[in-house]
Amino acid sequence: MSKKSIEESVRESLHSYFRDLGGETPDGMYDMVVRLVERPLLEVVMSQADNNQSRAAEWLGLNRNTLRKKLVEHKLL
Repeated sequence: MSKKSIEESVRESLHSYFRDLGGETPDGMYDMVVRLVERPLLEVVMSQADNNQSRAAEWLGLNRNTLRKKLVEHKLL
């Protein structure tokens, strides 16, 4: 079984997104992609870190307060 990289998965999803647009012009893609990737990233990292915000922040390379703000923004707290 071949393992697909995160980069490859994102690339395929973006190609699919453009196909689904059917020629329509996209708008606000950067914010959309960041929002859609950030939430599952936070969910998985928090789970792997046993909900330890300090550990998760360290793994993510974020300040703990920044992580907490993002968790609140995504309604994960």
